[in-house]
Amino acid sequence: MDPRPSTPLPSGVLFGAAYYAEYHRSDRLDEDLDLMQAAGFTVIRVGESVWSTWEPRDGEFDLEWLAPVLDGAHRRGIDVILGTPTYAVPPWLQTAHPEIAAERRTGERIPWGARQEIDYTHPAFRFHAERVIRAILKRHAGHPAIIGYQVDNEPGLELFHNHGVFTRFVRGLKERYGDVAALNREWGLTYWSHRIDDWSELWRPDGNTFPQYDLAWRRFQAEQTTEFIGWQADLVDEYRRDGQFVFTCLQYPRRGLDDERLNRRLDVTAGNPYYGMQDHLDANRELPQPNYWTTTGVAGLLRQADRIYSSKQARYLVTETNAQSIGTADANYPPYPGQLKQAAYAFISRGAAMIEYWHWHTLPYGAETYWGGILPHSLVPGRVYDEVAALGAELRQIGASLDGYVPDADVAVLWSNPSRFAMQFMPPLGTDGKADDESYEHIVTAFHRGVVDAGRQARIMHLDQALELGAAELARRFPVLIAAGAYIAADEELALLREYAALGGHLILGVRTGYGDDEARARIAVQPAHLHEAAGVRYEEFSNLEAPIPVHGTGTLDLDETATAERWIDGLIPSGATTLARYEHPRFGDFPAITTNPHGEGRVTVVGCVPSPTLARGLLQWAAPTAAAETLAGAVAQPITVSSGTAPDGRRTWFVFNWSWKPQTLQLARTVNDALTGESLPAGTEVPLEAWATRTFTAARADRGDTTERTRP
Repeated sequence: MDPRPSTPLPSGVLFGAAYYAEYHRSDRLDEDLDLMQAAGFTVIRVGESVWSTWEPRDGEFDLEWLAPVLDGAHRRGIDVILGTPTYAVPPWLQTAHPEIAAERRTGERIPWGARQEIDYTHPAFRFHAERVIRAILKRHAGHPAIIGYQVDNEPGLELFHNHGVFTRFVRGLKERYGDVAALNREWGLTYWSHRIDDWSELWRPDGNTFPQYDLAWRRFQAEQTTEFIGWQADLVDEYRRDGQFVFTCLQYPRRGLDDERLNRRLDVTAGNPYYGMQDHLDANRELPQPNYWTTTGVAGLLRQADRIYSSKQARYLVTETNAQSIGTADANYPPYPGQLKQAAYAFISRGAAMIEYWHWHTLPYGAETYWGGILPHSLVPGRVYDEVAALGAELRQIGASLDGYVPDADVAVLWSNPSRFAMQFMPPLGTDGKADDESYEHIVTAFHRGVVDAGRQARIMHLDQALELGAAELARRFPVLIAAGAYIAADEELALLREYAALGGHLILGVRTGYGDDEARARIAVQPAHLHEAAGVRYEEFSNLEAPIPVHGTGTLDLDETATAERWIDGLIPSGATTLARYEHPRFGDFPAITTNPHGEGRVTVVGCVPSPTLARGLLQWAAPTAAAETLAGAVAQPITVSSGTAPDGRRTWFVFNWSWKPQTLQLARTVNDALTGESLPAGTEVPLEAWATRTFTAARADRGDTTERTRP
């Protein structure tokens, strides 16, 4: 499907929060909007969570309650994003049409009482959803405050096992394979006597054990989400004015989601990056991930930013992120002073064009009672409000200078949603005897973190996007390309990687890449498939690890003494490649840990394990010996990080962070201007960075260009 033509975003960095005046127990609309205006808000999101308010009874609409919110925001110069309320259906619809309930297993409906319990492909749901969407848009789309529309909210939570969904799945298989003989052959259904003689014999997904079936099922589920969101976007198109944009907000760990394909149907990407605060952002600490939808660490925060950017390879909107504590009543970890500003600028430095908090005021009731908003339960502005207001003032001042900003990328990291699906069904990694269904994320994250810890910047790119870009352009834009965990890969995608290296790129292969084909069949080929000759190395054996194994460099690669292999080892057998690192182990020491081999004008480096943070850092410092951000102050070490990028006119911007309690100092290598004060700071200036500090600099007018050449080893 061709991407939807983009609608330009407003100038500046949009700044605000989700706002639910209807959730208050008393009327305080004017007081809220006055506080927002004072805090520098430029946008609020409204209306997406309250279908039962829009339509309290079947066919009876109450559309006027939002008008005072829109009018009040407009009077204060605050723009509005209007949401469609389809992710939380009203009780009257649940009662009238119980058949719209989604089934997590065949015949087992999800109980009502939360949200997103519906099969959004069901015709009865679609009828009522279209009716309420049209009623809302007909009444409010013309309001001058509205700049854009959010359709639905965080779609893809459930995998639908409803009868109608399964029926369409089988129809899709018929269209793809033509007949059952082709399906039997392509899926290997001879195994365990699963050959079918008629499409009616295909079993339901509940008891399925075939990875080929599951990959087709997961792709189909993602297609249902894409179709649903695209359907809503088409409805909005009938009402929106020129200049208004359409998006949905994504929670990226959702299982029924292919973010890249879905966003082809939308104008701009939007995501909801939640992250661990307090000591989770201390670069000197190692803390576990709080849960599957919340990251830990500075690298985890930046990975979320890079994932959102990856969906369209363009600037994006942060529609929800931490204001105070997030999550359940036993997870109360509000940010340390300065961390809200750090996170906001971290997202902006990696391409965010909007920062919106969830949400304005902390709710007194409901499942999210202790999910803190900008205002606490007292509704009295406090420390968090003050920090948000200070940030709002800064963004009003510098936001327009970031129009068209493109974040730097020293290293590209490939992403594969099909590989993620496949590894969730058949995870290669395990912990304490349990399969890890986040195996894909852990493999890719190990390398992405290495990029961040090495002081480099990453560009996550979907395999589809890389294929569309082509090998020559990939090699021109990205001197280093990481392909780790890309288990599901078509022959043409592996050929792209090989050609990228031949044309001068440095390809880094991680474990599991190319082991499976596009049907999730293990390739009958020497591994790494289609790449072993270019890599000068192959492997036959692979092993899980029950404990980390030390890794040491062989001279060319300088590694920290704490470098280890974690969770997996491929038994690499060189056939011309140079060994860069080895394991310290009586058996695994027989195999190289890392090899490298010239190929054409470039090279292929193979990493035979999941690298520890220090191993990945050392590897990336070697593979990308210089970094774009180093033009500001040379090489820096954590807890300081520097992110950078370029405006369309060539103007350079740097964002500097101190991720710790300990004050730091940064010595400038060039003359720059303080982005907020305009003060010129000559080369050699020592810039103080207090605890949890963030500073922003722009190139001096006479010195906008960067002349540093990034070289390949």
